Amino acid sequence: MSDLLKSLSLSASGMQSQAMRLRHVSENIANADTPGYHRKVTSFQVVEGGMVEPGPVRLDQRAPDRIYDPGHPMADDTGHYDGSNVDLVIEIADAREAQRSYEANLKLFDQARQMTQSLFDLIRL
Repeated sequence: MSDLLKSLSLSASGMQSQAMRLRHVSENIANADTPGYHRKVTSFQVVEGGMVEPGPVRLDQRAPDRIYDPGHPMADDTGHYDGSNVDLVIEIADAREAQRSYEANLKLFDQARQMTQSLFDLIRL
């Protein structure tokens, strides 16, 4: 019985981690046109009992795009300003990967829940 409950906890921690990852991807996409914005990157770490949790959020240190727009209030003497370093193709790929990982954890959670329910049904008989 404890193994079934542990599998529920493990898959729930995976879903929470992927939800946090998707939140950061959403923030990156929302700020793709914000001058000077640095992309947020999330990593995962395994904690006690195999549980997964998001690690510290880091800012991508890749250089931002230089945008030429002499009329922009942030433009320098050459007419350029720093855009963001968000690549929408990478963000969409990360969002799909997070979604699929979330769905895999959800299926595992549902299967463990069904097995627990079946065990309770057997005990009642």
